[in-house]
Amino acid sequence: MASSSTSLSVASSSSTHPWKYEVFLSFRGEDTRKSFTDHLHEALCRYGINTFIDDQLRRGEQISSALLQAIEESRLSIIIFSEHYASSSWCLDELTKILECVKVGGHTAFPVFYNVDPSHVRKQTGSYGVAFTKHEQVYRDNMEKVLKWREALTVASGLSGWDSRDRHESEIIKKIVSKILNELVDASSSNMENLVGMDSRIQDLVSLLCIGSDDVRMVGIWGVAGIGKTAIAKVVYQKICTQFEGCCFLSNVSEKTQKSDLANIQMELLSQILWEGNLNTRIFNRGINFIKKALHSMKALIVLDDVNHRQQLEALAGNHNWFGRGSRIIITTRERRLLIEKEVDATYEAKELDEDEALMLFRQHAFKHKPPIEDFVQLCDRALNYTKGIPLALKILGCFLYNRSKKEWESELERLKRIPNKEVQDVLRYSFDGLDDNQKE
Repeated sequence: MASSSTSLSVASSSSTHPWKYEVFLSFRGEDTRKSFTDHLHEALCRYGINTFIDDQLRRGEQISSALLQAIEESRLSIIIFSEHYASSSWCLDELTKILECVKVGGHTAFPVFYNVDPSHVRKQTGSYGVAFTKHEQVYRDNMEKVLKWREALTVASGLSGWDSRDRHESEIIKKIVSKILNELVDASSSNMENLVGMDSRIQDLVSLLCIGSDDVRMVGIWGVAGIGKTAIAKVVYQKICTQFEGCCFLSNVSEKTQKSDLANIQMELLSQILWEGNLNTRIFNRGINFIKKALHSMKALIVLDDVNHRQQLEALAGNHNWFGRGSRIIITTRERRLLIEKEVDATYEAKELDEDEALMLFRQHAFKHKPPIEDFVQLCDRALNYTKGIPLALKILGCFLYNRSKKEWESELERLKRIPNKEVQDVLRYSFDGLDDNQKE
């Protein structure tokens, strides 16, 4: 099982629904809280999947409004049908609410049959039959509720999911996490605004990584600031992370180096991969030895984002033999020379968006996906000329001009020509500083 506790969120919120959670876990605490559900919850969290788990003792028969709200605010649900799941009215109310959200749309549910026969769930036989015999006695004055529970179990048992019988828990959990990650990545890909025009770029990087080979490969992504290096690395990381035993996305390395020493950054890398929060060493050389010792036999995926100094690479990924067979290290940087000096196995230059891609991204932010009226077409061309196909600059300027009149656009673009908007100017200044002398000319 790969482990990658990162702050990186796998899926951005839907454009039409402000999801608070990515996964809601429905389970009977007495059956699986300290076993399967605990292991599954930990695995989901290791991949940065924002998961809701009810950690409160349940009292009374009435399900809490907070749980119902958590279901509504979740993108997906995993329903763990254990032996005595149906004996809990809370669980059955959760299940009913989950299926209501599925029916309305935008919510997806996956059943896990944990050491129970799916037919017992579907037909309410076995332990599920025993539970419903009791429910019919307790709710004899409200049989409509019992019938609704029965219908929910029948419907849920027909959904695509997993049967855990005669299988190792670790194997099932790995399959569940992989499926959830893929669902979230697929759902988010169409909504992630920073991916406009980047499909081919992502494919190119995946090709350079040669995932099928057992050698250790280091691949660098270089380009000017705001060009989309981190965006590419994030999506590729999300797509392939389940194929590794340990994962780490170490963001803003250069910024972290300014605020902290490299020993602390080494410990952050190890903490993410090993899922250990108590690693504590401030001795630089010992940190290198820790990494070698922990990772030399592990197939690891590591992203070192925004590296700007050779010492950072030497401290975090000094040599191919630090890592186990099949490991992949992705480095993003504005400094191409670092990749040359490091002798990485392959380099990818992140280039500016072409005219059509730039226009699409700019319009997303300047018009919120609505087509611009004819009066704004030429003004868009002027804005694109200003941003030079740099995604971050396109976003900043698009947001800056959103919901302004034609006269305001003309005035602002003219003003920016003379006194540039500070945010855009900063992006372009960083981009300019990243060019070599010939490119600057």
